[in-house]
Amino acid sequence: MTIRFLSAALALLAFLAPAAYAQDASAAPTVDVQTVEGAPDSAEAARPAQQNRYPLAVDADLTHDPENILFLDLSNGKRVAIRLVPQWAPNHVERIKTLTRQGFYDGVIFHRVIDGFMAQTGDPTGTGQGGSELPDLQAEFNQLPHVRGTVSMARASDKNSANSQFFIMFYPRFSLDRNYTNFGRVIAGMDAVDAIERGEPPQHPTFIVQASIAADNKPQKFAPPPAAPEAIVPPATLQPVAP
Repeated sequence: MTIRFLSAALALLAFLAPAAYAQDASAAPTVDVQTVEGAPDSAEAARPAQQNRYPLAVDADLTHDPENILFLDLSNGKRVAIRLVPQWAPNHVERIKTLTRQGFYDGVIFHRVIDGFMAQTGDPTGTGQGGSELPDLQAEFNQLPHVRGTVSMARASDKNSANSQFFIMFYPRFSLDRNYTNFGRVIAGMDAVDAIERGEPPQHPTFIVQASIAADNKPQKFAPPPAAPEAIVPPATLQPVAP
């Protein structure tokens, strides 16, 4: 009887084990942050492993987590939706959300747009030299690749000089990986990005009419129509004064 009971128990374990493995295998892939940032200290090592991992997959559902969706209403009449991923770069995501809610990006042009590469914006001066009044950010480089639709932070030669400017990739450029902070991905409206006017700076730059966070429920905003030219009034004809 004992042998029969043990055989039944082993058979049950053999049946359950593959199901548990399949569940783990179907989970979203993650990258261990420790492999990017180096060996952890003792406090870091004591944390559960799951806290040191971040997702590779990007949720493209616009109804999910609206607090981390950035809308860019562009002057070309189109709207871009960007999924912000705090697990990739929490401080950079928080900066983008803060500036967006301040209205900082409204009216700002895409001042550097290189065909086959990327479109850069976020400088209120339109020169590529400006930023916000907030302090620069410490780099949060990660292993996420710079692929089409990637949204990443621009910076100067100092790796800790990112402030307000960011860029959207037209095509992959893997030389940027681990050198620029990748903090999001376009999940809708990539056609709007493709339609951004090229140039450094463009002759007729595309600009952000309104940047907003989806959770704030701001309706899409469009650029005002161009002002009609002023009517030219012909000068009055001088008439002789009757004597």
